Amino acid sequence: MDNRPQAPFGTVLTAVLTPFDEDGAVDYGVFWKLIRHLADNGSDGVVVTGTTGESPTLSKPEKIALYKAAVEAAGERMKVIAGTGTYNTAESIALTEQAASVGVHAAMAVTPYYSKPPQAGLAQHFTAIAEASDLPLMLYNIPGRTSRLIEVETLVELAHHDKIVAVKDAVGDHDYTKRAIKELPEGFAVYSGDDGRTKDIVYAGGVGVVSVAAHFVGSQIQKLVAAVMAEDHDEVNRIHEALSPIFGALFVEPSPMPLKAGMGALWASVGQPRLPLVPASDETTEQVKAAYEVAQSV
Repeated sequence: MDNRPQAPFGTVLTAVLTPFDEDGAVDYGVFWKLIRHLADNGSDGVVVTGTTGESPTLSKPEKIALYKAAVEAAGERMKVIAGTGTYNTAESIALTEQAASVGVHAAMAVTPYYSKPPQAGLAQHFTAIAEASDLPLMLYNIPGRTSRLIEVETLVELAHHDKIVAVKDAVGDHDYTKRAIKELPEGFAVYSGDDGRTKDIVYAGGVGVVSVAAHFVGSQIQKLVAAVMAEDHDEVNRIHEALSPIFGALFVEPSPMPLKAGMGALWASVGQPRLPLVPASDETTEQVKAAYEVAQSV
């Protein structure tokens, strides 16, 4: 695809988990090590305090401390995107302002959840967040969790704002994605928000992925995206087939339960999820471990 936009934050961004210690407090030491580990293993950037990072259970001071730690640990090696969106516009604005003050490179705002705002409300909500700081903003479109879709017309309207530069597409509808990519203004970037759909979205004109599986296979996902962009279809199919088991295993129970169990087994202890999430089952942990072994063929 000759007119593919530049990836503003890199190709593979990891939606990073938040580690907790045995008492349930944020473990900033392990978080620091995790950021460095991701930089060493294929991640161009990290999204901090997204839903994979259990943002609904984190306090505002914890979020700001995590942004600071990520910026310090990443240094010049990776972009740090702060997940600052909530269903409260004023709170999202304040968090974005504070994230900017500690040096993150961008912000990400999820579609407001539960309240089901109309499209005009979505447009005003995201615009207000975009205008709260000088940070570029990525939108996060995931109607399966928020019960509200950013419709293509609204997305196109927002994409003309000079600070709204990208969207994380977890819509799960390829016709929607193809239409959006066709109608979005030149230079606006679409990232896959679902590891399993990365190849399809990049084939359609997307620039990369905001990934959960990159905790384990970031370098392999880089190879997948590069193969898609090179239109090496045999290589794409080979890599996608090898990675599909881990893409699936990480969502057999609510995320990030399988992710935390797998990281505890394969990397280092990252603690248990905070309630209302609970530890993943032993069967899930074994499934993640087995899928990781398959992915090593890439």
